[in-house]
Amino acid sequence: MSVIKRFGVLSVAKIFAAISLVIGLIAGILLLLFGGLITLFMGPYAPQVAVGVGLGVVAVIILAIGGAIGGLIYGAVVAFIYNLAAGWFGGVEIDLE
Repeated sequence: MSVIKRFGVLSVAKIFAAISLVIGLIAGILLLLFGGLITLFMGPYAPQVAVGVGLGVVAVIILAIGGAIGGLIYGAVVAFIYNLAAGWFGGVEIDLE
């Protein structure tokens, strides 16, 4: 039985940031695709389609960057709290082969 006594706060934060970046990209791309489709169905006017696609591109950028920043902060906080709790109660026990 092995025990995880502490996590590196920065290493966990980087992993959370990377995962959140990918999730933000996927969410932004889905928003871009569905937002573009919705504007196409609303009418054949080019300005509406351009605005819908433009907002979708902005959403991809904002969701990706915002997700990465949020994931970085959240990962650091979670790792810090885990390290405190592991110091008080002991770490998580895992079986390794």
